[in-house]
Amino acid sequence: MARPVVAIVGRPNVGKSTIFNRIIGDRLAIVEDKPGITRDRIYGIGEWNGKAFSIIDTGGIEIDGEDVIMKSIRMQAELAIEEADVIVFMCDAKAGITQSDEEVAEMLYRSGKPIVVAVNKVDNIGRSELIYEFYGFGFGDPIGVSGSHGTGIGDLLDAIVEKLPELEEETYDDDVIRVALIGRPNVGKSSLVNAILGEERVIVSDVAGTTRDAIDTPFEKDGQRYVLIDTAGMRKRGKVYETTEKYSVMRAMRAIERADVVLIVINGEEGIIEQDKHIAGYAFEAGKASLFVVNKWDIVDKTDKTMKEFETKIRDHFLFMTYAPVVFLSALTKQRLQKLLPVVQRVAEQHSLRVQTHLLNDVVSDAVAINPPPTDKGRRMRINYVTQVAVKPPTMVIFVNDPELMHFSYERYLENKIRAAFDFEGTPIRIFTRRKSDEG
Repeated sequence: MARPVVAIVGRPNVGKSTIFNRIIGDRLAIVEDKPGITRDRIYGIGEWNGKAFSIIDTGGIEIDGEDVIMKSIRMQAELAIEEADVIVFMCDAKAGITQSDEEVAEMLYRSGKPIVVAVNKVDNIGRSELIYEFYGFGFGDPIGVSGSHGTGIGDLLDAIVEKLPELEEETYDDDVIRVALIGRPNVGKSSLVNAILGEERVIVSDVAGTTRDAIDTPFEKDGQRYVLIDTAGMRKRGKVYETTEKYSVMRAMRAIERADVVLIVINGEEGIIEQDKHIAGYAFEAGKASLFVVNKWDIVDKTDKTMKEFETKIRDHFLFMTYAPVVFLSALTKQRLQKLLPVVQRVAEQHSLRVQTHLLNDVVSDAVAINPPPTDKGRRMRINYVTQVAVKPPTMVIFVNDPELMHFSYERYLENKIRAAFDFEGTPIRIFTRRKSDEG
């Protein structure tokens, strides 16, 4: 289900990132043990009173070039206005209303979007009176919060949730494979959509960021029905859209949430950059089936070793997604294009694969017999049994005598043994450890 988007906007040093981290809680630690994922985040998931939403910290959006601070703030606000369903306008109680605040407020007022004013640094009762000044913006009741102490966050979330829209989403039959194309600007996502469809359904341009929004395109190939979700991430609207690559993550996330299979498109001519890891990391965290598509392979100078060397680079850069297959192709010439959809179909099947409990336990029992869990202060973990509790992604629960004895390295060993037995190509596996008495 697609989630509404909340953006935090404001001038520098008002505490946007602190409030962002308060709202998303410990979600950034989800992949802490997975090597290769960049930790620099501007996008997270919040939840309050049963309502989930995506949240953007615009403080993490950097504007390149010689932009002065106010121009940078204005651009960040513009990006948020464009993308968000609700905007949190963050101000500083100690500083009061500044000229920068007034300029941002004017932009937000013209946007017509629902606005919540959050006044940060209300760290004690004595400062609570400072929020009254902010009624002057005309956005309703300002909410006093303290990022450092965590006070007022519940009131802020109440105000946000009250303004969240109910999103209507296009629904498809279960046998339809929803495919999202993600990647930084100008890697050829729109060209790839056109090549797959065999017709010019999406405008293609050499300028990064010409696609307006995510576009759903249903089609059928060899009896299998698909929907392509294309998102170019950035619009062609001034230099900010060409320089703020982090913004592409915002658009990519909406496509990822709705997809079964994610195509992480990489420019074969330019190679891998840090932004590719950012975007792939979100596909991993969302638990989606994924594959790497190396586009523009027709213009790469090649030897008989080039493809293998490039795949090795992908494995080195994306250590957290070693399960994801790699397809090399050219959207322009359609070279090797016929290899793509069979791989998409295969990883979609693996993403939905359910293994019978007795087979799963046989594999884990054999793994334990070959390599028993190490002892910890004289105690050894005992695995009682394993069961698969969900698909998309395949999710296993291992019942043990003490979950604290499950070391990350041993969990990875068991995952590797499960993959060796049942494949699970292209899909992450989630493994949870529970005490046996926790069952049911």
